[in-house]
Amino acid sequence: MTAATPAEAKPDIKDVQARVDGLYKDADQATENYNEARLRLAGLQQELSSLRADQQRQDAALAAVREQLRDSMLQQFEGSNLSAVGQVFVSDDPKAFLGQLSTISAYDSLQAGLYHDYSTQLDALRLRRKATEQRTADVAATEKKLAADKKAVETKLADAKQLLSKLQATQRQALLSRDTPRDQVVDVPASGRAAAAVAYAKAQLGDAYVWGATGDNAFDCSGLTMRAWGAAGVSLPHSSRAQYSSGPHVAESDLQPGDLVFFYSPISHVGIYIGNGMVLHAANPSEGVRISPLHSMPYSGAVRPG
Repeated sequence: MTAATPAEAKPDIKDVQARVDGLYKDADQATENYNEARLRLAGLQQELSSLRADQQRQDAALAAVREQLRDSMLQQFEGSNLSAVGQVFVSDDPKAFLGQLSTISAYDSLQAGLYHDYSTQLDALRLRRKATEQRTADVAATEKKLAADKKAVETKLADAKQLLSKLQATQRQALLSRDTPRDQVVDVPASGRAAAAVAYAKAQLGDAYVWGATGDNAFDCSGLTMRAWGAAGVSLPHSSRAQYSSGPHVAESDLQPGDLVFFYSPISHVGIYIGNGMVLHAANPSEGVRISPLHSMPYSGAVRPG
C-alpha cells in the first residue's frame, strides 16, 4: 500500500487550530480597520457637505459684491467712454475682473470699501474651494481604503472557512468547543446602566458573528458592544479602537460587569466583562457570540462607559 501523499494527509488539528486562530485575528484587525475607515468616511462626508454649502454661500456673497462694484463703476463712468468698463462688466473670471480694475483710469474714484469687500470675499472663496477639493480627495482615498479592508476581511475569513472544511466533523467540533461552553452564563450582578448593557449582551449569546454587523441577530465585536451599551442609553462608535477612548480606563483589578475589555496590540477586538474573569464577545464566524475567559486572548485594557 502506498503512503498517503501530503495532499491526502489528514490535517493536524493543532496546526489547523493555530492557522485558523491567526486568520481570525488578522480578519479582526482588518474588520476594525474597516470600521475605523467607515467612521472617518462618515466624518469626511459631513465635512464635505458643510464645505460645499459654505462654498455656495461664498459664491453668492462674491457675486453680490461684484454686482455692487459693477454698479459703482457704471455710475462713475456714466456718460463717458465705457469700452474698458464694458470689458470688465462682461468678464466671468473673478481674477480677470479684479485685475482689469487697474486698467480703468478712474479706478481711484471707486468706493474703496467695495473693492476691499470684493478682494476679501474672493480670498475666502479660494480657501473654501481648496478645502472642498482636499476633502473630496480624502473621501476618495478613504473609500479606496474601505474597499481594500473589505477585501482583506473576506479573504481571511474565506481562508479560515476552507481550512475548517478540511477537518472531519468530530475534529471541527473539538476545535470549536475550546475554552468554556458557549452557554455558560456568569451571574454576577451589575448596577446602573451597566446592568442594561450586560443584559442585552447576554440575550445575544449564540448569535452569529458577521463582520460589520450590528444586530439584531448578528454582530461583529464592536457592533455587539455598541448595541449593548446603546441599550443602556450610551452611544458608542462602531470601532474597538474608538471605543477604547469612550470612557475612563480602569485597572484589571477593578473590573466590574459592563466594562469594555480590549485585546491585542494594536487593539482589534473588544468584549463586555460579565464578572468572574469572563468576557462575553462576538468571537469569530465559527463561534459567534459566546463567553470566554478574559485571558483567552492577549488583554490590552478596559474602559468603563457611561
